[in-house]
Amino acid sequence: MSAATTSASRDPGIVLLRVALAVILAIHGVYRISTGGVAPFGEFLGSRGFPAGVALAWAISIFEIAGAALLALGRFVTLISAIFVAQLLAGIWLVHLPNGWFVVGGGRNGVEFSVLLITGFVALVLSERARPRA
Repeated sequence: MSAATTSASRDPGIVLLRVALAVILAIHGVYRISTGGVAPFGEFLGSRGFPAGVALAWAISIFEIAGAALLALGRFVTLISAIFVAQLLAGIWLVHLPNGWFVVGGGRNGVEFSVLLITGFVALVLSERARPRA
């Protein structure tokens, strides 16, 4: 196989990473919508100074589903990954940072899982940038 036919978008490891990250983020949106969690999330955002908190919560939840579907299909990988990184950084700042590093074990609700997800999204972006273009 030539370098042009072994692009990152076909690398099975990258495909697995891309799909796994997409599923994880999609589940957040589906769960939030299906359990009535959008309004409380919006109220939280509003209490933290975000305008139109409930509308923003809906936009985030819908993006988690639609963006994840596109990501799983390998579409707009760099843009969607960047948006998810921004979302995860906001979550770290607003929720997880005060709880330390650990999600479980040495603590509760810390930043470690978000850092892992961000690392995965950055790996996707780097892989996309290194991909040979036809």
